[in-house]
Amino acid sequence: MRVTWTGAAQLSFRLDPEDEITGRASDDYPIKLAINSCSITGVPEDAHPDLYAVAAWTVVAPWTRRRVTFDRAISAELAEALHDGFGVEAGPVGAERRRPGARLAISYSGGADSVAAATMYPDAPFVHFQRVPHPRVPNRWPHYRSDVLAKLAAKTGRELTTVSSDLEYTLAEPRPGYPEHHAVAAGALLLADQLDLGGLGFGYELGSRWLGGDRYLGRFTPDNPMWAPHGRWGRLFAAAGLHIVLPVGGVSEAVTMRLALGSPLREQVRWCLQGVDGPCRKCGKCFYKELIQAAVERRPLDSPMKAEHPSVRKYLKKPPYGGQEMIQYGLSRVPGIEKTVLAPALDYFDVGEEATSWLDHCYPPALEEIPEPWRAEAAAFVEANVGLMTESEVRQVETWGSGAGA
Repeated sequence: MRVTWTGAAQLSFRLDPEDEITGRASDDYPIKLAINSCSITGVPEDAHPDLYAVAAWTVVAPWTRRRVTFDRAISAELAEALHDGFGVEAGPVGAERRRPGARLAISYSGGADSVAAATMYPDAPFVHFQRVPHPRVPNRWPHYRSDVLAKLAAKTGRELTTVSSDLEYTLAEPRPGYPEHHAVAAGALLLADQLDLGGLGFGYELGSRWLGGDRYLGRFTPDNPMWAPHGRWGRLFAAAGLHIVLPVGGVSEAVTMRLALGSPLREQVRWCLQGVDGPCRKCGKCFYKELIQAAVERRPLDSPMKAEHPSVRKYLKKPPYGGQEMIQYGLSRVPGIEKTVLAPALDYFDVGEEATSWLDHCYPPALEEIPEPWRAEAAAFVEANVGLMTESEVRQVETWGSGAGA
């Protein structure tokens, strides 16, 4: 793979003979390349070369097999992280390593998890990634309202930098999206010097970090390659002087929902990517989050979606499946759930509240993973607002998916 940046904004890349048009992201999901160029605007032109390299790698990694050649020299430490983590030879080498900045920023999407992370660090600036059309690729997903999300981010009153990019259109299949989950950070990477950033906070929670997430392994995954600090992506970001930080990595989506709804940013919370004046109430994300919100608020489920909808039907099957811990949590707490479309799912779970009480507290090792400059603030917030898991609750996490804790 050969990577070229034109100024700060335009990224182009050329595949080597051994590279492949159809590749796999770090969660092993198959993706097909559509086009070999994209732009990232709203970023400076003098970022450290390692930041340019990592931003590019979040785009080209799925299709690169043996080597990646950048248009500017990178540090030996970054080349080593690419080799050890991804098995590729990277170069040219010759730059000094970037020193981490002093600040933490939040990669802000406006969803409940992102808002909860932002609530934990009330002084952290936001970097918001906004999808914009690609000049040479048709928009086959016009219902995705990135403009609405950007406007809501601007209403938060927080220090905000919005970065716009068409990098999601590098995917032909399955649809426009991030080549790697970390591509959402491409703009923040290029802003890291300007904003004096040493860490970037994401809203990935307990399910994504420790329980395998939706597309990954459905079991306890301490070595998650995407989000563990000792995983290949964590080591790569650290080598570029921008640590991956998961402020809410130890708490469930029930806790992030509660924190978000109780935060000053409540009016800007929006997890639906399709609604204009509010959630669309027709997509899978709306159904899933509505169940969690109803459970947190102890009220009946309010959704027009029927059992025939694919996003509902998958929860009526016998687990395992992604997010099942939160389905069980909702089934245990939503009044009248036996009269809803989810009634058949009751046969698959223990719906006594005690079976999911562990999801109301924080998994302590997640706090230990937060880099030292920002750990104490997170720990104090968790102590005041969430509480730590007991030893038996920790075992629930660490046996998840083994048959003992699921």
